[in-house]
Amino acid sequence: MSSQIRAIVAEEKDGKIAGVLKTLSSADLADEDVLVDVAYSTVNYKDGLAVTGAGRICRRTPLVCGIDLAGVVRESRDPAWRVGERVLANGYGLSEEYGGGYIQQQRLPGRFLVRVPDAFSLEQTMALGTAGYTAMLCVNAIRDHGVTPGDGPVVVTGAAGGVGSVAIMLLAGLGYRVTAVTGRPTTADYLKSLGATDILTRADLARESKPMEKERWAAGVDSVGGSTLATVLAQSQYEGMVAACGLAGGVALATSVMPFILRGVTLRGIDSVQAPMAKRIRAWDDLASLIDPVRLRAATSVQPLAEVPALAAAILAGQVLGRVVIDVNA
Repeated sequence: MSSQIRAIVAEEKDGKIAGVLKTLSSADLADEDVLVDVAYSTVNYKDGLAVTGAGRICRRTPLVCGIDLAGVVRESRDPAWRVGERVLANGYGLSEEYGGGYIQQQRLPGRFLVRVPDAFSLEQTMALGTAGYTAMLCVNAIRDHGVTPGDGPVVVTGAAGGVGSVAIMLLAGLGYRVTAVTGRPTTADYLKSLGATDILTRADLARESKPMEKERWAAGVDSVGGSTLATVLAQSQYEGMVAACGLAGGVALATSVMPFILRGVTLRGIDSVQAPMAKRIRAWDDLASLIDPVRLRAATSVQPLAEVPALAAAILAGQVLGRVVIDVNA
């Protein structure tokens, strides 16, 4: 094992937390059952909050950041995992209570790990990462609710971000007509290349809405929250459903009971952090069968570990398009 391990570590100084590139030793890793040689991680909105300190994600410091990782088992005391197996991990408190994926080697509890589907390379799993896995949880919630492509259009908010980009790919591939909502009009061609049929601007939904408005959406994937989510609910069709998974537009929700009691609308919260293992495995298996690798490649860039602090600031500023994979060994 290498005694020198590069990592992005959240440290607190003068009451402020920031992630910095550091060199650690193997002795700095937690005493968990499985040692993984990490190959890739990724950048999510939550990572932006953790690395910049804009949100109190890391509950203790110092702590390795990164809510995702993919790599190969190097050592294992857990009989469920063998040396050489390809694994990934999302959520479960990574970058919150446990050391995360912005590191070249990491020790993790075996119960956090998922086997990488044969259809994916390690890089592809992190081109999806928590954002893609969360998008799949949202799409599965829509399908499980019984919404079919023939029921009407599906709206995706925060469409140019990670969750939105993958959700559009998945929904379009399944035959749904997708309306993408973005605050960046210049991304329209990009969103259409992923499968979106129609484009709305953020201002169309990020406004004060009436308790109920004209029925438009059979379902929605919302990663924004706030007034955007309130408008999507007000415009949902009878017995429509909205899968909500984010808060980039705020945590407050100024809505009324009317969409729920007069149209039977369902608001379904999507949690990716503590989702049961059965849901995780289903989501990753579904991603492996549904994702178009050509579209995924077109929506992905690869950056070295040292770029994480700059990328963290950029994703909070809405300047990251699609998915960014972090090569932790570059």
